[in-house]
Amino acid sequence: MKPLHFLAFIPVVGFLIGVPLTNRIEPYVLGLPFSMFWIVLCVVISSITVLVMYKFDQHDEEGVE
Repeated sequence: MKPLHFLAFIPVVGFLIGVPLTNRIEPYVLGLPFSMFWIVLCVVISSITVLVMYKFDQHDEEGVE
């Protein structure tokens, strides 16, 4: 397993560990309760993580099988 693949654990940690720890309504961030903001932030970070993994993975080049 490549070290790059360990980036996939960032969203898992954000959802599984972060959501129970941030389960509160106050404070409001960008008009959202904090728990909802945390979930939206985790989704955005997940998308960025997948993009980074895709860009730096060597198997996405043409001709490599």
